[in-house]
Amino acid sequence: MEPPAKEDTCTYASDWVATKLRWKLTADSAEVKALRTAAGGCKNARVTFRPAA
Repeated sequence: MEPPAKEDTCTYASDWVATKLRWKLTADSAEVKALRTAAGGCKNARVTFRPAA
């Protein structure tokens, strides 16, 4: 679960989480673990989202 460009990993992980939150989607334990691993080096990453109507 990584983007093609390594330098985009933090943006990719943040966008993934934002999409899950926006649409109230769940994540199984494997997905949570993969997201934590991908975002592990993202010290200043922020997740912003607008809930879907």
